Amino acid sequence: MSIARTTPALLGLFSLVILVAHHLQNSQKFSIRQAAWYAKPLPTFVDAITLVRQSLWSSTFSMSHSPSDMVKIPRALLERLTDTLGYAA
Repeated sequence: MSIARTTPALLGLFSLVILVAHHLQNSQKFSIRQAAWYAKPLPTFVDAITLVRQSLWSSTFSMSHSPSDMVKIPRALLERLTDTLGYAA
């Protein structure tokens, strides 16, 4: 019985992530992580979910609306952390 509920929920979440990533790609940098042995011409789901995670985390961790270089840690470090954690989670 739980498979009957889980599969549509996962399909819905997959679709939601893709739609949000498609919307975000116009306003944010959509980086495609490449491997040394495999070049991807187009973004995959991992790249899409990472873009969505980075967008959510950067808006969550940055409480200030001013575009300063310092949040509570240097902005460059925050961006590097969200990039790394987006692929690791």
